[in-house]
Amino acid sequence: MLTTLFSIIFVYLFLLLGYIAKKIFKGEMDSKTLTLMSVYFTQPFVTVWGFSTAKLHAGHIYVPLLYLGIILTLLLPTIIISKLIFTDIKKRAIFSIAGFVGNTGNIGIPLGIALFGEQSVIYTTLINIANVFVVYILGVYIYSRGSFNIKDSLFNIIKIPIIPASLIAIFLNINNITFTPQIEEFFKMGAYAGIVLQLFLLGTFLEGIKIRELHPKLFIGTMAQKFVIIPLFTFIALQFIDLSPLVKGVILMEMMVPLAVANINLASLYDCRPKDVTSLILLSTLLFIPILFVFNWYISFL
Repeated sequence: MLTTLFSIIFVYLFLLLGYIAKKIFKGEMDSKTLTLMSVYFTQPFVTVWGFSTAKLHAGHIYVPLLYLGIILTLLLPTIIISKLIFTDIKKRAIFSIAGFVGNTGNIGIPLGIALFGEQSVIYTTLINIANVFVVYILGVYIYSRGSFNIKDSLFNIIKIPIIPASLIAIFLNINNITFTPQIEEFFKMGAYAGIVLQLFLLGTFLEGIKIRELHPKLFIGTMAQKFVIIPLFTFIALQFIDLSPLVKGVILMEMMVPLAVANINLASLYDCRPKDVTSLILLSTLLFIPILFVFNWYISFL
């Protein structure tokens, strides 16, 4: 467990570098430029490389489908509730989607190995693949609605290159088309660059945030959604599904990981209160640490 925590801490050192860079260079360090580089150039590498790390099998498909099913079941009532709680359309958009976009990759995959062993990798990888579609279809649309109309928000989904890149990668995977070592290394380098750039970008936004300015309803609502409502609903739903304790544990864990850095990409790209989103990501990461120890105790009984 401590090894995993240290691994996560070292990963987030890139966040610190972004913070320092913004602190030193101020306006010369343009966060919007970093966002465009991340979304349109490096994130497709992350997606394609991710699909190349695990072979898709029909027998595993129920795990990402179950993950998506739980999210879609909770998403609609969340959108309805957001309209009752918030009058500001941007706060409404953040509340509607941020809690559903978890860090299933950078945190979820290594954490799964630490808690469940390497047999969890196929499941955490597939859930992370499903999360790509949550982020860049539902996430793009809902964050866009904070600043755009319905037509433009739908068009924004088409403009994002990650979805077509994912479809191409799936096609290559299921048809057993593999990369040469040179091409695989090329995509791996691009993927690592994308991961680092995301963390660096989050650091630049952290430099200017003031957590005390975060709307209390937005903080309480999003954290309750992330760490209470979604895990509790998932736990109850899993009681009625015939799965191994390992798979149930992995799904529950992935539903509890803190908010993904990808939230920053979309909030910044569509001008949907990126500072508030940054505060939520930071706070969810800090809250996740004590929750992780409780979860580790829980799975010891599985």
